Amino acid sequence: MIGLRLLRVALHVLAGLLICSLVFPLLSAAGRRRQIRRWSARLLRIFRVSVDVVGDAAGLHAEGLPGVIVANHVSWLDIFVINTMQPCRFVAKSEIRDWPLLGYLCARSDTIFISRGSRRDVRATFKNLVAGIEAGERVAFFPEGTTAAQGTLLPFHANLFQAPIDAAVPLQPLALRYLDPQGRLYAGVDYIGETTFMESMLVILRGPPVKAQIVLLAPIAGASTAGNRRALSLATHAAIACALGLVAQEAVS
Repeated sequence: MIGLRLLRVALHVLAGLLICSLVFPLLSAAGRRRQIRRWSARLLRIFRVSVDVVGDAAGLHAEGLPGVIVANHVSWLDIFVINTMQPCRFVAKSEIRDWPLLGYLCARSDTIFISRGSRRDVRATFKNLVAGIEAGERVAFFPEGTTAAQGTLLPFHANLFQAPIDAAVPLQPLALRYLDPQGRLYAGVDYIGETTFMESMLVILRGPPVKAQIVLLAPIAGASTAGNRRALSLATHAAIACALGLVAQEAVS
């Protein structure tokens, strides 16, 4: 059974490589977003991950509407879960480039890779973010900077919160959680510690069906924080922590 599921994953990733190489160059930006949404949804089905959106997502689907999505970071699944709701241009740590095949797919879908601890890289990423937002793109990032076990929320790095302020667009916070069939947090999706990508994949494939829940929170306007990226990151951290039933402490680094 696990061998068959691994084969399905491999074939689906191969199909994604062909789409990126042969189909993407022929499509408009809207067409590429539709392909990304469809491919991400099929990938999750192979892993028996369903997606439940809590809140009104209608406004997120408006083509060409710029904005910034910010979420807590639990698993490598997060990118594909969000993409089923609204394909975005993600900011992701540079290690994702090394994921087998999926790293290549992330790169071909215009992911912005950032090296942790590199101030120069953060500045370049920030410029790309603002330029993309002003060009009508929707971008997304995980301000914890790394994945965290469910039931915890790490401090947010405030640097990238300057992008929605400078681009004068609202910020859309999301709270992500993964539930088992009994409705409890499912630790099997946590991608932390020394767990390798392949180990994480096998745990999820062997585990029970999982529900990925996206909780849409009230948008936050940069202007409401007096143009202060620290204040915006604090407000976002507090909103996500509240949605996850956590206490926002030491919220910003």
